[in-house]
This record gives sequence, structure tokens and C-alpha cells, in this order.
Amino acid sequence: MALERNKRKPAAKKSTTRLIALGFALIILAGTLLLTLPVSNRSGHGSFFDSLFTATSATCVTGLAVADTYQNWTLFGQIVILCLIQVGGLGFITIGAYISVLLKKRIGLQERQQLQESVNTLEIAGVVRLVRKIVQGTLCIELLGAALLAFRFIPRFGIANGIYFSVFHAVSAFCNGGFDLMGIEEAYSSLTAFEGDAVVNLVIATLILVGGIGFIVWDDVMRNKWHFRKYLLHSKIVITTTLILTAAGTVLFLITENHAAFEGMSPGEKFLGALFSAVTPRTAGFNTVDTAALSNSGKVLTMVMMFIGGSPGSTAGGIKTTSMVVLLFYAAAMVFNREDINLFGRRLTDEVVKKANAVVMINFSLAFAAALVIMVLQPLLNFEDVIFEVLSAIGTVGMTTGITRELGTVSRLIIMVLMYCGRLGSLSFALVFAQKKTVTSVRQPQEKIIVG
Repeated sequence: MALERNKRKPAAKKSTTRLIALGFALIILAGTLLLTLPVSNRSGHGSFFDSLFTATSATCVTGLAVADTYQNWTLFGQIVILCLIQVGGLGFITIGAYISVLLKKRIGLQERQQLQESVNTLEIAGVVRLVRKIVQGTLCIELLGAALLAFRFIPRFGIANGIYFSVFHAVSAFCNGGFDLMGIEEAYSSLTAFEGDAVVNLVIATLILVGGIGFIVWDDVMRNKWHFRKYLLHSKIVITTTLILTAAGTVLFLITENHAAFEGMSPGEKFLGALFSAVTPRTAGFNTVDTAALSNSGKVLTMVMMFIGGSPGSTAGGIKTTSMVVLLFYAAAMVFNREDINLFGRRLTDEVVKKANAVVMINFSLAFAAALVIMVLQPLLNFEDVIFEVLSAIGTVGMTTGITRELGTVSRLIIMVLMYCGRLGSLSFALVFAQKKTVTSVRQPQEKIIVG
């Protein structure tokens, strides 16, 4: 009986993965149709491919844009984008389950399995309670962020616009969406007008970090408070890695950009710029300094951050912090000839190592192949800019050096596929097309090869 149950689990997981993939595709299609309506576009007629690109970017919480959000889209179009960001950040299955909870509908075992896969939790027990916490916690954090941003946006944009802008940017930051409305002052400027504003920088950065650590970590922290020893191994890895990447990234950006993108800034502004530059590539897409003005070393550092991304079960993309840590400790175990991979007094399973390796290799391969095709199609584009763009897309970051609008139709389709893969997870995307696993009674003989 146990064997039969184990056989059903992979099949159920694959079925849920396909449901999630199809669901996101349908949401993107619905968003595209809404954005092509005359009421959505300021010109009165929207391009289908521009609408498709924008809907994909919003649903996949990326932030890459072929048209300035404020100057191209009407209030209706902007609200459509905002809804796509919120649904993309939380997941349509999570939102649907929460509505069912509010309506007091019974959630069966199959729906709970789908929820487990959607929120990326470790256990099916308590998943409905976790969904309630996720949605309610998200709304509370976004409202708090909006209230704090209102202190800066209302004096600058007026009461109505200030409140609306505060809500829009709070949702976009928490969901790691990267879309902004600062085109009201200058197109494609993101948050560069607030490079020295401590409130805007710290609030947006905090929303990005909280949204990017993952819902499982939230729940763990709320249950165990400040007792770090009681946290799950997953939470310990995520919190520690996030703090290290943020601190190290801030210091490195201060060094690399001191006489480049931060030239002419005060020490306080340089610190805010470095902190924001360390946070936003994982994977929010906002920027307070011109991305194209970064030094070569700063761009490389940003690309590394984009490739890593946030943490599993969050609104962020990338290979995830846990995958990076697992492979680093696996390499260390090989170097020091250790049999086990141990972290915080716990041993990692071989299955985790295999999955982390698969995630990294699939992401790298997709990014490399996409960059190669785009450079073949558009050879005049700068090599660094193309690499930056594809890593931003597959990491669902949304940062760009400015070439998004220069991409041809095929190149844009490639970027859309990368954003979609990044939101689903590259391994999950691959599983959608995978064949049923076969177990043979006869296995091939082993033989050693030379590696390294």
C-alpha cells in the first residue's frame, strides 16, 4: 500500500506542475486581451505583442518593459498590470484557495496537494492555514509599505496620485514585480529620482527582502519568534544566506561603484545606492542608479545576484539561495573529502544535491542558448547587454541596460519564454514535458570516467 502511495506522489506532482503552468499561461493570455483593449492604452490602440510582453512580464513578476508603464498605459491598463503582479506573486492557486476558505468551502486532499506544490511547502499538513497566513500577511505588509511610501509620494504627486502610487509600488516591490509609475516625471527612470531618499530606499528594499525570503520562512519565524535554533534547516539557510548576500553585496557595490555610478554622491547616498543595488537584483527590478552607468565589475556583480535570485516558495526567481548553498557545500565536501554535506547540524540528502544541480544547469543552459540566439539574430547588440538581459529575464528580475525596446519580435519571444520559465521554475518547466518515469529491472553496468 505504501509503495502504491509513493508511485502516486510523483504523478500527482507532475499533474499539479502542469496545472500551474497552464494556469499561468491562461492568466497571461487574459491579461494580454485586457491590455489590447482601447481603454487600456493611452493611444487608443494597443499592440498585441507589446501587450503580450507586458502581461508576461507582470504575471511572471519580472518588470522588463517595452513601453513605459505610466506613459503608455491608462489607469485601467495600470490596474490590470497591478492585478497580474499580485496574482503572479502569490500564485492563482493560493488566491483561489483563500477565496474558498472565505466562502467556507471544503478543500479536499487533491486541492491540498496542489497548494503544497504551489506554495512550495515541505509538508501537506497545515497548508490551508499557511495559505490564510500568506494572503493576510501579504495584504498587511503591502498596506504598511504603502502607508510609509505615502509620506514621500503624497507631497510629491498629490493626494490621489500619491496614495495610488504608494499602493502600486508597495505591491510591485513585495511581489518583486519591478514595475513603476515614475514615467509621470521621466520615462523608464524607475526610482532614480529617489536615489538619496532614505525612506523610499529602505521601504522598497525591505519589501523586496520580505517578499523574497519565502512564505515557509515567514511561518517559521512567526511560530518560533527569535529562537533561531528552533527554525527549520530551510529557514536557517535562507535567512543566513540572505543576510550574507545583502551585506557582502553592499560592501562590494561601494567598492566597485565609488568612482563610477556613485560618483558625486554623498557618503549617505552612496550607502543607500549600494544597499539598494545589492537587494534589487534578487529579484525586484527597480533601480535608484542608472543600470547602464554601472562599472563592468558592477554589472558582473549584478548578473551574479540576478542568477542567484531569492528563495524557494517566495515571490522571487533565480536558481534560489538554497540551490547555491547546497552546491557550494557539496563542492566543499568534495574538496575536503567528506562523505556527507552537513549544515547547521543536519545532513543533506543526495536528492537535494541532484535537484540543485539540475536547477543550476537548466537555468544556465537556457540563458546561454537564449543569449546565443539573440546575438545571432541581432549581431549589433552589445554582448554584455544581451547577457544581462537574458539573466534578468530568467531570474525574473526586470533590470535592463536599456536594450529591451531594441529587441526584435523573435528576441522578445525568447525573453518571454525565459520569464515564463523563471516564474514556474526551470526544473518545473522541464517536468511539464517530461515523460513518465520508467523503472527497469535490468540496469546497465557501471564504469568510471575521469572528471575534473
